[in-house]
Amino acid sequence: MPTILAVDDDRSVLHMVESAFAEGDVQVLTSRSAEEGLKMAHDARGSVDAVLLDIMLPDVSGLAAFEQFREQDPKRPVIFITADSKSETAIQAMTKGAYDYLVKPLNLVQLREVLCKALETRRLMSRPVAVGEERPQEVSGETILGKSPAMQEVYKAIGRVAPQDVTVLIQGESGTGKELVARAIYHYSRRKDGPFLAVNCAAIPEALLESELFGHEKGAFTGADRRRIGKFEQCSGGTIFLDEIGDMPALLQAKMLRLLQQQTFERVGGRDTIKVDVRIIAATNRDLKAMVQDGEFREDLYYRLRGFLIHLPPLRDRGDDIELLIPSLLARFSRQLDKPVTGVAPEAMDILRAYSWPGNVRELENVVRQAVLQSTGPVIAPEFLPALEGRPVSPAAPAPREAASGGGGDDLEAFVEMRMREDSINLYNETLEVMERILLTRVLNHTQGNQSQAARILGISRSSLRNKLRSLDISISHVVSGTDDADED
Repeated sequence: MPTILAVDDDRSVLHMVESAFAEGDVQVLTSRSAEEGLKMAHDARGSVDAVLLDIMLPDVSGLAAFEQFREQDPKRPVIFITADSKSETAIQAMTKGAYDYLVKPLNLVQLREVLCKALETRRLMSRPVAVGEERPQEVSGETILGKSPAMQEVYKAIGRVAPQDVTVLIQGESGTGKELVARAIYHYSRRKDGPFLAVNCAAIPEALLESELFGHEKGAFTGADRRRIGKFEQCSGGTIFLDEIGDMPALLQAKMLRLLQQQTFERVGGRDTIKVDVRIIAATNRDLKAMVQDGEFREDLYYRLRGFLIHLPPLRDRGDDIELLIPSLLARFSRQLDKPVTGVAPEAMDILRAYSWPGNVRELENVVRQAVLQSTGPVIAPEFLPALEGRPVSPAAPAPREAASGGGGDDLEAFVEMRMREDSINLYNETLEVMERILLTRVLNHTQGNQSQAARILGISRSSLRNKLRSLDISISHVVSGTDDADED
């Protein structure tokens, strides 16, 4: 269970912190002086994961206490509490590496949100990522498992680039483990004692992303009631992981390019040039090179980000790695869920082995977790497996792509009838996949593989078309070289 230490001479603040985590998911320690708080953190021997620190304490200044907390553990997030939104001390601490600051009176929802984010940052920085383990083990951190040739190349790439202070671009489908690879690079790098922050560019609204990354000055826009230090400034001396970089808006791409070239930027609404020292690791599940060709991503930024490229293979291309991953996941979820599940029945393993895993390792984790929850004994049988992404788990059920291979409406109707006879419990999703496969194949045959024309006919963007082709595993060359029947009625 993660632990938070709150240091404030105001009892009401300490009570509010305890109330924010009354459900018991986080342990809260409280102190009314810096000296006592530092001793509590020291005696806890590294088990304090985040510190909430008042600026004005009776025995020592908050900034001096911050420096001492940092000396104890430089990776532990420290969040300041200030009664003055103009507090230069809090802003100064932010530039020195504090995680954030909150203004009194505290908002309970905001307090919990910031502290939960800080605890997640602590987890990312402190839990080492093991690489290349061949057997499930009890380890303190997390492990990138796999012994397939494709994963061996990933391990080599991590080893080559981690000590070099260059920008890294990680490409791979959703769920392949891009964040784990980024963290492994960080933990094996020269910056491992510096901060590590992760930002998902697709999860933050476009209007807020610039402020999140670069910070803003008070009054820069409506609602900017105080200066905010952005992630780049906060992470100076460390590593920042930009996930889903392909979703970064065009206007922000230019500012990113300057940062990569000069390591300088201005806060939103500011004039002062800020200089930082940040290593950038970016990741995407999109084809950035194709986006460059379509004018959706800056070519100069693409090549700046691609200082070193790591391609993460999808699970379906990793051979027998699934048989290595499943025992490790079983050990983890059996322990977490307190259920003594130790193995998988051969029939269930055949189902898992035959599945294409469009959601990759993330989907596999979800399936194993659900199977452990459903199991009533030490072995996972086929009936304990959940439905797999629009496909039933029965080995006898054909994959939708096989049922739709003919490419006509009769095939779709026949598929529906067949699955109804087989008592499908996910017919809607199964039928949608077959319909999409038939539609995209027909249109691409009509345009002779021209994706721009196909996207126009379908009324969708070219990038959306690419994503659909990738998720359905449709090859353009296969479509175009097929029979001409797709254009006939």
